[in-house]
Amino acid sequence: MTANPSSPIPARLARLRAAMKQAQVQALYVPSSDPHVSEYLPTRWRGREWFSGFTGSMGTLVVGDKRAALFADSRYWSQAERELAGTGVDLVKIGTGALKPVIDWIVAELSPGEVLGFDAQVVSLMAAQQIRSALSAANLQVKSDADVLDSAWDDRPGLPDAAIYEHVAPEAAVTRASKLAHVRGAMKQAGASHHFISSLDDVAWLLNLRGADVSFNPVFVAHVLIDAQTATLFLAEGKCSDALQQILAGDGVHIAPYAQAATALAALPGDAVLLVDPRRITSGLREAVAAQVRVIEAVNPSTFAKSRKTDAEAQFVRRAMEEDGAAMCEFYARFEAAMARGERLSELTVDEWITQARSKRSGFVGRSFSTIAGFNGNGAMPHYRAEPDSYAWLDGNGLLLIDSGAQYLGGTTDITRVWPIGEITAAHRRDYTLVLKGMIGLSVAAFPRGTPGPMLDALARLPLWQAGLDFGHGTGHGVGYFMNVHEGPQTISKAVVEPHMAMEPGMITSNEPGLYRPGQWGIRIENLVLNVPFVTPEQEQFGDMLKFETLTLCPIDTHCIDLSLMRGDELAWLNDYHATVRARLSPLLEGDALAWLTRRTQPLTRG
Repeated sequence: MTANPSSPIPARLARLRAAMKQAQVQALYVPSSDPHVSEYLPTRWRGREWFSGFTGSMGTLVVGDKRAALFADSRYWSQAERELAGTGVDLVKIGTGALKPVIDWIVAELSPGEVLGFDAQVVSLMAAQQIRSALSAANLQVKSDADVLDSAWDDRPGLPDAAIYEHVAPEAAVTRASKLAHVRGAMKQAGASHHFISSLDDVAWLLNLRGADVSFNPVFVAHVLIDAQTATLFLAEGKCSDALQQILAGDGVHIAPYAQAATALAALPGDAVLLVDPRRITSGLREAVAAQVRVIEAVNPSTFAKSRKTDAEAQFVRRAMEEDGAAMCEFYARFEAAMARGERLSELTVDEWITQARSKRSGFVGRSFSTIAGFNGNGAMPHYRAEPDSYAWLDGNGLLLIDSGAQYLGGTTDITRVWPIGEITAAHRRDYTLVLKGMIGLSVAAFPRGTPGPMLDALARLPLWQAGLDFGHGTGHGVGYFMNVHEGPQTISKAVVEPHMAMEPGMITSNEPGLYRPGQWGIRIENLVLNVPFVTPEQEQFGDMLKFETLTLCPIDTHCIDLSLMRGDELAWLNDYHATVRARLSPLLEGDALAWLTRRTQPLTRG
């Protein structure tokens, strides 16, 4: 790859390789991770981005003496090819979340006896175990006790310092004390005397606290250590007010310096039994635990609990969806009127106007992720983001994909719609309709409680598969409650099924099949759905059943539909959905926005 003289990445890699040489490692593993195994990272831990130039939210960088590689899945291939051009970093295309190709590349790059370096403080226990095992079998060594990035990263950001705050009633419908009692009950059932939590969403949920340390996610950098009576919150100095500390102390929660988490683990009594989640604790923190302490590895109990929204929380989410849907109608009415007047708009305008509309709604806190507004070929990049120095004008004909979301005190939203700009073709309509059929196919699903989410994935893909088509990302991710827009444990995807992926009442999941033609257009239609009981004529003789309640409230474009491909039951579902959207949103709208809603929710017929 030819170096780009204007790119800072070659110089950064040169400094990094010099630091690697001093640390006596021949390759360096740099994941998209932090001491909390987060998906979205505070700037201090965006080393993969700093040393590669790739800005996607997921990806792994490996730097060798002579070669460097960035491993990314299909959502990011087009973006990575553009951002890595001229950096000296090669793109290696992998499946979603796959670690084996990364390890295989490392084994092929290194010679027997050479050393791979990584920072155990940001590598999950599970990933570290896989790496150590594979490299040992290849007669390679691992050095994990040094943060090589630190000496090569000029002006590396420090710890985030935004203050934390309480998530309070009525939206915080379950008290802190109740959540702590629930987790302690799960600890007792597992036979654990102590439980260590590093994952930021689990910490925030458990303590009914929120922060601003990570863009778009209302979380904060912290760890928690729980025993039978007390909980210690490891937090950077100055982030918690004296008044809030007193409130927390009333529930047995005490503050300790962030840097003392490893020390506290090392000081556990010899007869302690510690519960940790191997996917959500770093290898470095696990290694701090004394050898005599028995460790139980299992999914954090809080991960299961926070995924199952209570009835009260679900009601607040429904209200948030009404506010969000009203904002979307106001945006689209403004947008379409401006286009009709001949105003020249860009992808950046979409982001600006949607955020303006949402900011006026009750309970709005901020965006839940960077808005994706992709016109034509840009829409074919699932995680595309328009930037001030790189965006498209909405000129000519084609499809505009808009994926956006918001944080409200009573819920988190995530919605994708596709709209025609100018004239569209029969090929556009065919692709759009197949995606819509898949979304409807999953929307109407009914299934036994406890069904693993991946078993439902084919329902959304079937219309596409029957046409020889597919998409590379998952169909659905869990969504938090005024929390991360991506959460587990459930997933609707091609993931290998594991027991913790079981679908349970109260879970909120996205339903977002798509289709992407690189350089041409991208289509994705997304609603959020809630797992609710399904009462069948069999009166539960075959066990509890669940179905989906569609939460998202916003018209789905009908101009792009090829009616000849739609079955009668699919049209009925769409008409019923639009009737619900109109009934729920009309009281919140007036003027042009109400007229737009009414126009866009008229029933469809074949006639």
